[in-house]
Amino acid sequence: MSVPALYRSRKKLSTVLLFTLCLMQYASSFTEASYAAITPKDLTVLVGNSNSFTLEVFGEYNTDLTLTFVEQHDSIVTIDPSSIVILANSPPKEYEVSVYGHDPGRLDVWVNATPDGIIDTNEAFVKVTVLHSNAIYHISSVVGWIYFVAWSISFYPQIYINFKRKSVVGLNFDFISLNIVGFVLYSLFNLGLFYIPEVQEEYFNRYPRGLNPIQVNDIFFSLHAVLATTFTIVQCFLYERENQRVSTTARIILGIFGVVILVSLILAATIVITWLDFLYYCSYIKLSITLIKYVPQAYMNYRRKSTVGWSIGNIFLDFVGGTLSMLQMILNAYNYNDWVSIFGDPTKFGLGLFSVIFDIFFMIQHYVLYRRMEPYMEITGNNSPEIEENNLNENNESDEK
Repeated sequence: MSVPALYRSRKKLSTVLLFTLCLMQYASSFTEASYAAITPKDLTVLVGNSNSFTLEVFGEYNTDLTLTFVEQHDSIVTIDPSSIVILANSPPKEYEVSVYGHDPGRLDVWVNATPDGIIDTNEAFVKVTVLHSNAIYHISSVVGWIYFVAWSISFYPQIYINFKRKSVVGLNFDFISLNIVGFVLYSLFNLGLFYIPEVQEEYFNRYPRGLNPIQVNDIFFSLHAVLATTFTIVQCFLYERENQRVSTTARIILGIFGVVILVSLILAATIVITWLDFLYYCSYIKLSITLIKYVPQAYMNYRRKSTVGWSIGNIFLDFVGGTLSMLQMILNAYNYNDWVSIFGDPTKFGLGLFSVIFDIFFMIQHYVLYRRMEPYMEITGNNSPEIEENNLNENNESDEK
């Protein structure tokens, strides 16, 4: 090889090596370990008091970094320090950051890095809740557990009444059919968002600074509701039911819901919509069922002029659960200065209020309108205009009181 050719070859090799070294140096600032994270993700602060979170920074950088805390809403909290400077080539380190509460409210706090693109800050956020009173916070928590227990055991009075009477006459089958579909869809939503990583990834991509809204008690309640309702359906096959059946109207409604679910399932399987959207559609159907499920039972009581066979214990527990659920929302709205959660998005509060109104109506039916009245059905022809139902006696009435 000639000297000029050897020189040109070495020059090319030096250029390649220089380019490779620059690329490696540039890539070193984007290693998987180069990120910032805040713990905990949920922080509670009392008005006039301070609390703190920890900012963890991982990776070494060949340039100085400035991490600045950004508040979603002004004047609610003060962050100290408001920014942190990380010198070049500094080792991984933890920083304690203080949060002082000025006014009640909720806000997100996240980190912006300068220069941009050197460090991953996707996990560097915290949800801050500033409270009026710590006592109200604990009262709200106790109220939440009470209504959770009340709703969880509200299925058993009806199961007991069916077992004792060996009859489901008086229990509307439309109500049961709507209930089981609603709780199955609610369980699908909870399980999907709590256990399936792909769905969780879709959720956090849509809400980058969100927290998973599903808790373990949500899973327990929905699955327990499915089991209890399924057991009640089994009782409908085992015990006397006379000519009761699911009405044509209820079948049409359930059929429409079934078509919506099937179409949504196909769209999710063909990646037209996300699986998260499919689960949201399931939850919307559950909400719709909650609005209409009590209507068939109330109308059946009206036609029979009796509530015998329909457990008033179930209604009492549902009334307690719904009332305490709304009370908790009011307490939280005051404590967090978050009245928008009730008046700006009234869905949850409205559903609770709707259920309580129906519970009151059922109590009026049981204790006022049809008190001590034997059930009857109107018939046509030359027969007596009233017929008594079988297997009803004075003990049945005392069981319902």
